Amino acid sequence: MTSGGAIEPDAPAAPRAAQAAPAAVGAVETLPHLLQATLGPDEVVILLLRPSLLYIPLSSLGTLVASVLIGTALLYAARFQWSPWTEGDAVLIGGGLAALRLAWAAVDWWFHLYALTDRRILARYGVFRTQLYEAPLSRIQNTILVQRLRERLFGLGTLGFSTAGRGTFDAFWEMLRAPYAVHRTVLDAIERYGRR
Repeated sequence: MTSGGAIEPDAPAAPRAAQAAPAAVGAVETLPHLLQATLGPDEVVILLLRPSLLYIPLSSLGTLVASVLIGTALLYAARFQWSPWTEGDAVLIGGGLAALRLAWAAVDWWFHLYALTDRRILARYGVFRTQLYEAPLSRIQNTILVQRLRERLFGLGTLGFSTAGRGTFDAFWEMLRAPYAVHRTVLDAIERYGRR
């Protein structure tokens, strides 16, 4: 792997995948029980990822902006004695709403987990209702790499997968670091393991 995070073009697919994991998101060291139970005895995990930690503030932007606006409105009302709130109450309410949203986003981040094995793609997410998406590599028809403005500013990207017979993308790996390296690793795995 080069210092810029790009994968060397002549590296074989399996070592290339191993190289991409730490650079891409920071591989998760232990396989959670929920995913471990779905793997076959000889199934090899190539990538194990979570969204970037920036997922926490970036997924909360709307609520954070609303919290600032609510806090500012309450502060303004308190200054002119239009409400029973004090200025301290206004700051506490606005800050409390922002803190609650960030705490929820952190829990949500923890439950996002993505895996690429030599047989399939997996995506697990959901706090109260856990969802586990899995598709064999041989069924992956298309992939898409999307970078919304807020992701592009921080070098992040979202990778989507569609399976044969579907007109839409079935699952997404959200806000990945080094998204092009991860995408290349996924394409290499599909080519190597999914076409045989």
